[in-house]
Amino acid sequence: MPLDTPPPEGSEPDRIIDEPLSEALSRRYLAYALSVITDRALPDVRDGLKPVQRRVLYAMREMRLNPEATARKCAKVVGEVMGGYHPHGDQAIYDTLVRMAQDFAQRIPLVDGQGNFGNIDGDNAAAMRYTEAKLTAAATLLLDGIDEDAVDFKPTYDGSDDEPVVLPAGFPNLLANGTTGIAVGMATSIPPHNAGELIDACLHLLDQREATTAELMAHVKGPDFPTGGVIVEPEKSLHDIYETGRGGVRVRAKWDKEDLGKGTYQIVITEIPYQVKKADLVEGLAELIELKKAPLLGDVRDESAEDVRLVLEPKSRNVEPEVLMESLFKLSDLETRFSVNLNVLDARGTPGVMNLKQVLTAFLDHRRDVLVRRARHRLEKIEARLHILDGLMIAYLNLDEVIRIVRFEEHPKDKLIETFALSEIQADAILNTRLRQLARLEEMEIRREHAELSEERDGINAMLASDKAQWKLVGQGLKDVKTQLGDLNRRRSIFAEAPQVDAEAAIEAMIVREPITVILSERGWIRAAKGRVEDPSELKFKEGDKLGFLVPAETTDKLLIFASDGRFFTIGCDKLPSARGHGEPLRLMIDLDDKVGIVDVFVHRPGAKRILASKEGYGFILPEEEAIAFRRAGKQVLNGKQALICLPLGGPNGEADQLAVVGDNGKILIFPVAELPEMPRGKGVKLQSYREGGLKDALAFKADDGAAWTTADGRTRQWPEWREWAGRRAAAGKLAPKGFPATKRFRPK
Repeated sequence: MPLDTPPPEGSEPDRIIDEPLSEALSRRYLAYALSVITDRALPDVRDGLKPVQRRVLYAMREMRLNPEATARKCAKVVGEVMGGYHPHGDQAIYDTLVRMAQDFAQRIPLVDGQGNFGNIDGDNAAAMRYTEAKLTAAATLLLDGIDEDAVDFKPTYDGSDDEPVVLPAGFPNLLANGTTGIAVGMATSIPPHNAGELIDACLHLLDQREATTAELMAHVKGPDFPTGGVIVEPEKSLHDIYETGRGGVRVRAKWDKEDLGKGTYQIVITEIPYQVKKADLVEGLAELIELKKAPLLGDVRDESAEDVRLVLEPKSRNVEPEVLMESLFKLSDLETRFSVNLNVLDARGTPGVMNLKQVLTAFLDHRRDVLVRRARHRLEKIEARLHILDGLMIAYLNLDEVIRIVRFEEHPKDKLIETFALSEIQADAILNTRLRQLARLEEMEIRREHAELSEERDGINAMLASDKAQWKLVGQGLKDVKTQLGDLNRRRSIFAEAPQVDAEAAIEAMIVREPITVILSERGWIRAAKGRVEDPSELKFKEGDKLGFLVPAETTDKLLIFASDGRFFTIGCDKLPSARGHGEPLRLMIDLDDKVGIVDVFVHRPGAKRILASKEGYGFILPEEEAIAFRRAGKQVLNGKQALICLPLGGPNGEADQLAVVGDNGKILIFPVAELPEMPRGKGVKLQSYREGGLKDALAFKADDGAAWTTADGRTRQWPEWREWAGRRAAAGKLAPKGFPATKRFRPK
């Protein structure tokens, strides 16, 4: 319908908006992003809770599911939360409740769950109709004072009730329990910490408001995971994390060596890294054994009951325990890295990354606000009670007149207000007083209560007028909370330095050294034949395939594969498939696209160097050590559209000192290898200039030995006059000599 066409008859003109689609989408997407950030993914820095967690705890409190109460069905709790506060899926609410009850997920559980709430193996909790829950004592600390105007409330989603914007938070729950979440364009990842250490840091911050991160770390030494483990992150790295709010923490499994006698032993793992599923860990270790990727590990058993107990058997008694574990830390989830991103919502609801001091300061400011608001609420209650007590005292001092008015006046309330200048509230209190409360003892009790409340009122007023007194009470409250948390203050994760062990050397020592021949077909099928292949013509390949590379090697060698996209791939020769069949596709072992070809395959030799060059005619010298990377994605070394040359610089008589290059135009240039830079990666320098085309081939040789090329029939032809083609790097060169192969290559491909 054209924009200038009037709306159809019977339509609602107010609902038709004329605006560009891009603006409409941008505005709606921004609204969605803000909703996810503020109402779902990021926690509040003050109480450390996301909205759904806050709503679950508040709903359970409203249901009177206190620690001393009887637990109720989780289905009832979920229904109450969904119906009154959180209009989302019941499964999401139940998952939140379950997580707050898991002692292996929460450093300080906030829900006391009864029934099957999952386990560290990764098994899910039972359905909500089978489980029951109530609040823990720690959760009541977060909720303490919520009825005393400690925090603001807002209408629920349907406006039928109110819910807290934030909880009073008796302890720094954000860092104590940690959290993770993914929003739109941002994420948060906060590890759990020790609550006692956090409180000590808060107390130090109260005494020294200018405390540095290093001073706070004298108390908060690092994360404290529910599952324990060993933190091997260096102290400087932890300092950077708490200074910037970003980084990562390496945590390892805790293990011990058990002697079995006769020189044998086994490794027993008693604690595993945080958020690692034990069943998946055991399965991963078993897979490493099956695939022969962990040659030092013989067997793995799960002997866990209530506590974690994983038993690892070494392949040989000669393997050192430290070497075995270091190799497994690199290969499995026995070591993980917990990402840290202290991205939270501040008191105004603005997302941002905070450091340790900012987080603790925000919590302390919140505790002060809660203290002041509760004090003012209490002050209002005291003033109201004192007002009533003042009226009752007037009644006792004029008891006979009060009795006469009550007995004989037609409107006693109005008469009392007029006679004694009382308020309506005071008059109602006098009229509601029972006869038995008119005794002398009751008068004394009123005077005593009046004196106590007056003293309390004066104390509150003095506290509200003094910042120092307020902060002192905040500190005292934190000390009391630390005492109440009791055993939860005991640290579970320990700190250690990762030992410097050459695990790779030990693994190589376990591999039987045998000669093999690596066979790579043109279509990319790779295999390793035992011994040396003397006659390549006897090798069999799939139909339409043929030999691509034949490389003599040993089982202890590292095989380097150079691809046409400039990446190097490294494969241990002991991990190559046997030559009983046609082998396996190389592209299943490494991330290599079908459009990318193989330039060269060779065995790594320590200290060796290679000359790399691209089709564009740029190159450099690469130390082979820089090419090694046991990653499926390989290691990008040569930048350019197409990698073409990978020449060994060394020879039987030493390193080559001359490089001959030939272009598509048939021109040859020879220059000293010394003019090439030695680099770990990059594009390199220009080898030869071309008006059109690019590099075709290259030859590295030693001047004293002379140059030669190989003809198509395999004969070698010496080239004594090669010096006539010598020049400076990046020159154009001159046409090849008579007899040079028509393929414009120094050797057949």
